[in-house]
Amino acid sequence: MRDSISAQERITRRDAVAAVVAGGALLAGGPGAAQPQPLKGRIRQSVARWCYSKMPLDALCDQAKAMGILGIDLLRENEWETAKRHGLACPMAYGIGTIPEGWNRPENHDRLVAEAESNVPKVAAAGLPNIITFSGNRRGLSDADGMRNAITGLKRIAKLAEAQKVTVCMELLNSKHDHRDYQCDHTAWGVDVCKAVGSERVKLLFDIYHMQIMEGDVCTTIRENIDFIAHFHTGGIPGRHEIDETQELNYARVCREIAKTNFTGFVAHEFLPAHDPMTSLQQAVKICDV
Repeated sequence: MRDSISAQERITRRDAVAAVVAGGALLAGGPGAAQPQPLKGRIRQSVARWCYSKMPLDALCDQAKAMGILGIDLLRENEWETAKRHGLACPMAYGIGTIPEGWNRPENHDRLVAEAESNVPKVAAAGLPNIITFSGNRRGLSDADGMRNAITGLKRIAKLAEAQKVTVCMELLNSKHDHRDYQCDHTAWGVDVCKAVGSERVKLLFDIYHMQIMEGDVCTTIRENIDFIAHFHTGGIPGRHEIDETQELNYARVCREIAKTNFTGFVAHEFLPAHDPMTSLQQAVKICDV
């Protein structure tokens, strides 16, 4: 059953446009230029760089900061300094492995360990908290065998992650539409991997969009598994577009549930705007500012 957004929570297009215009005035160099819009702050918000790849990173940083966003997700090493120069974090860095080629296959382990040994210290030196990784695709592998392999591989880098104080985050993705055959496609599978690895530095990137597609019941799932979640991504269902009232999740409620857990990480917007990008991003920030 659809969980609709209440009238009080609904952000109108007029409100969003007004907010973006106000942000634009700040960027134009008026009084208080580059000062972030005040937010409640219970949810620390970020935005995924790849969703705005046509926009120069400096411009995205300026706009994001004016909205009260605190970070830019999924930056590569040569982009970290740009975000830092704008006073923004990079809460989730690339990366170890690729979506189809991950920890579920032993033949990948030596390569992935080498990538971790190269990239995790760089992430730590830059002061970034998290680095993304993936299970890989099944390609006929059972979930039990894939889990066993992933546990074995991730244990090889757990001590490195602990020593460097960087959390390796395996992303939960849907295998129904976007990433067919991906193995870490249910929260329980990912949580069982994390439990078996047994490290505070090996956790999950909980993509709300993907898990709504695969299993639903996202608020309860988040609440019951928050100890194994280091980071969140947003996206509207269907289509991975705006997270407003046109899609099936009530993101204001989801973010209230996240806030209730005293989660201190980031919720990053990873949707593809179907309308004006900055207007939609401003709207998303307001929806999640609970």
